[in-house]
Amino acid sequence: MNKVINKQYEVRARIIKAMGHPARLFILEKLKEGELCVNEVRDMLGLDVSTVSRHLSVLKNEGLVYDEKRGNCVYYNLLVPCVLDFMSCVEAVMENRAMERGSGTCRACAG
Repeated sequence: MNKVINKQYEVRARIIKAMGHPARLFILEKLKEGELCVNEVRDMLGLDVSTVSRHLSVLKNEGLVYDEKRGNCVYYNLLVPCVLDFMSCVEAVMENRAMERGSGTCRACAG
């Protein structure tokens, strides 16, 4: 694999890795509904502010969210909402796995 192609896959993998934590997936889905202050995210997750800030920092560093300081709070917004479209694909994989185990018909395969 040449260096340019390899770099593209590395960047993609970093973005997917940034999304690859339950708390960060939760944050992304909540941000799809609208902006949130760090303290609101903290309350929803039941985590300390430093942990929430680290999760938000990972998402920001990979270009998934942006922040804006207003008063005493930093507000976060989803930068690229279509990134959550990936979740419908993940759901289809989950459904296929359930079908393989004999627990029903896969809606994604039905067309």
